[in-house]
Amino acid sequence: MTFVGDQVAVVRGARIAGPGREFLSDDEPVDIHVVDGRISDIAPVGALPAPGEVLDAGGTWIVPGLWDNHVHTVQWALASEREQLGDAVTAVDAASRMSGIAPLADGRRVGTGFRDALWVDSPSLEVLDAATGAVPTYLINADVHSVWLNSAALAREGYSAVDGMLREEDAFEISKRVNAVEPEHGDRAVRAAGEAAAARGVTGIVDFDMAWNADAWSRRVSGGFHTQRVEFAVYPADLARAVAIGLRTGDSLAGTDGLVHVGPLKIITDGSLGTRTAACSHSYPGDDADFGVLNISPGALIDLLTEAAGSGLGVAVHAIGDRAVSSALDAVAATGASGTIEHAQLVRHADLARLARLGLVASVQPQHALDDRDLVDGYWAAQTAVGYPMASLLRAGATLRLGSDAPVAPLDPWRAIGAAVGRTDDERQPWHPDERLSLDEALSASVRNAIRPGELADMVLCGTNPHVVDGRALRTMPVLATLLGGRVTHLG
Repeated sequence: MTFVGDQVAVVRGARIAGPGREFLSDDEPVDIHVVDGRISDIAPVGALPAPGEVLDAGGTWIVPGLWDNHVHTVQWALASEREQLGDAVTAVDAASRMSGIAPLADGRRVGTGFRDALWVDSPSLEVLDAATGAVPTYLINADVHSVWLNSAALAREGYSAVDGMLREEDAFEISKRVNAVEPEHGDRAVRAAGEAAAARGVTGIVDFDMAWNADAWSRRVSGGFHTQRVEFAVYPADLARAVAIGLRTGDSLAGTDGLVHVGPLKIITDGSLGTRTAACSHSYPGDDADFGVLNISPGALIDLLTEAAGSGLGVAVHAIGDRAVSSALDAVAATGASGTIEHAQLVRHADLARLARLGLVASVQPQHALDDRDLVDGYWAAQTAVGYPMASLLRAGATLRLGSDAPVAPLDPWRAIGAAVGRTDDERQPWHPDERLSLDEALSASVRNAIRPGELADMVLCGTNPHVVDGRALRTMPVLATLLGGRVTHLG
């Protein structure tokens, strides 16, 4: 009998779906042999001896290990300890719910996931103070680009705001402070969250925590984290430190058993739609002078990309509005930097092809399109660029990677795949169905390996054939087992 933690020598009787299936002549079950963490052979069932542990797939379907290419790891891991406000319907409702929760060990009340852009009333200091009194209270927007604080919290953190709302850099600073729990606490939460992710078939994440992540990941792996491969980002505040110690994108982090690698330099160039700060070509409704914000000037962005490229670091440029995407592409063209455009939620038609020509990867979050569809109809009604493109990027020749932006959306690649394929998550018709991906396209954008000899033995056993179900069923795909280098990290 196979258990979590076992190293498997053979996955017996699996039907291959996704990358790798193109090498097979039919859908008959096969044995997948594993040696030293890699697929060594694929053979008819029982044709080769099993030199070790056998995981019996029973004829079900197997896909390569799934990646979430955009995760704020500690904030995602700590979300379960915070009041979930995604279903709050008004500012009064959200404030009232915060009044009834106990403070955390650090004395703060923390809520997360509210979407005030959908409320009929506006957040105010008076409403939050009336409900929460003298207990420092923090409500983090679902997009993390704004935070609503009561007077006690503002005083504790040394900020002031007429309406209690802090945005962009100030909001990021507050999030960093509330995420700065004791290392043992944070590592325990990350370990538990990693196990939950393995239960959804996740074998890799790209970590965009706003912190110095090299030491944290060395410590976590030493402490028992072993459920995913990790690529971790560096932020501009730590760029000099990263360069000084020789961090280079793609390098393995010492002492992490090859699980953790250096990722890109992460740069946040504009805001978000939910906070109404994404930098756009056309103004937001109600204010002809409001085009969103560029958090970094074009010249400063070129300087950062020049330093990154010269130091061996790829880049991950957060650009949501079309003005920010164009600025990012201009900077890449000027510097020769390589990497990803993160989000790309509003892209000018000409920039679709330009992104592809520059060799950049579009790292997108399909669930955001569904969560934001009502906001787009209101706040971006006047925009002329393409909203939440996926198929358009592929048609232009760009490479796609899918993710969640957890905790903005749940860390579940099947949810992302289902959103990409179905383009709806309720009873409404698909939103801009011309931007839907095929299952093969969505799977290819969610994996880093294929099921073929020589590849890493990162694999996921599915409860049903993903090729015969619709987007809704894909979102809840049963995961029977997850393997990382042939080692079982989840068994359903």
